[in-house]
Amino acid sequence: MKITDVRAIVLRLPEVTDACDGTQDTCLIRIDTDEGVTGWGEVDSCPTVVRAIIEAPLSHQICNGIANALVGQDPLALEVCTQRIDEATNYYGRVGAGAHAAAGINLALWDIAGKAHGQPVYRLLGGPVQTRFRAYCSVLFGDTPAETYEIGRRFADQGFTAVKFGWGPMGQNEAQDIELIREARRGVGDDVDVLIDAGQVWDWKTALKRAHQFSEFSPFWLEEPLHPQDVAGYANLTAESPLPIATGEAESHVEDFERLIVEGGLDWIQPDPGRCGISNFVDAARIAHRHHRKVVNHSFKSGITIAASLHALAACPRAEIFEFCMSDSPLRHDLTHERFEIKDGHVHVPEGPGLGVTINDETIAKYRIA
Repeated sequence: MKITDVRAIVLRLPEVTDACDGTQDTCLIRIDTDEGVTGWGEVDSCPTVVRAIIEAPLSHQICNGIANALVGQDPLALEVCTQRIDEATNYYGRVGAGAHAAAGINLALWDIAGKAHGQPVYRLLGGPVQTRFRAYCSVLFGDTPAETYEIGRRFADQGFTAVKFGWGPMGQNEAQDIELIREARRGVGDDVDVLIDAGQVWDWKTALKRAHQFSEFSPFWLEEPLHPQDVAGYANLTAESPLPIATGEAESHVEDFERLIVEGGLDWIQPDPGRCGISNFVDAARIAHRHHRKVVNHSFKSGITIAASLHALAACPRAEIFEFCMSDSPLRHDLTHERFEIKDGHVHVPEGPGLGVTINDETIAKYRIA
């Protein structure tokens, strides 16, 4: 089997705001082969930048577009393909959007591998450890504490056993921060877990103060309170925080996850397959397990990323909870024919070959801009 084409497909809603909602646009990866097997991936990054990285023309030996590096290669030789990508993007793509583009390719190659072998991806990864996970509803904070209360009440009434509130007005002032969490807890009630995604708004001393202030509301964790690069700050915070601390969605390389675990003392790492790929996701999770830490996915995209996250988690020890994005965007819900229903508060891993999802061509046609 040989790769015949690698394409980056950019989708975008007609109106995009500055809300931190990754479902307003996306970049899909499509890899075609000479045996008619097609693999799909998705990237959580700047879509048009990723497209440029995929389609870039040859500049020289270690500065090339990813499509050029992969056409003609065996898609089942995943490590060989990875090495070719690393070499092609050596000058410009080892971190950031270059690493994100490689992650999307990784998803598509695993999708091809599963389809070629007639197996769900999690079996090729050595799983399943389990095939269902408690789903936490992932939403943004309301603009006010009162709106946050209503959001919490609505999703608790839908049967979720955990709700995460993120970004929005968090970090603007101390009194409002506390009131947001108070109303989030009041909205979901006493029997539903509250998770907090602060959105990189504090230094470690402020984050520690908030962790103590939030403790009375019994949060499940405090997520991404600091800038992703502030590993020393995370080390100080995790050493004293009364709450578990989670982060890692911005990372792409196994070494960076290991640094967060070992040096930063993280309780939870949060790999996003659209930024690190399935391979690095699973490798990072196994490192976390060796250090008695936990792993959870970060997924705020379409059914492609949800499926990739589920397959990765199914092969991971100490995975127990799953981020389930509740954005009402059609790029979240209509891009795959599969909808991933929540049953008794849990989401199940797809059992079809590859990632186990099929693409809705009508949605692509409607929102495609490149």
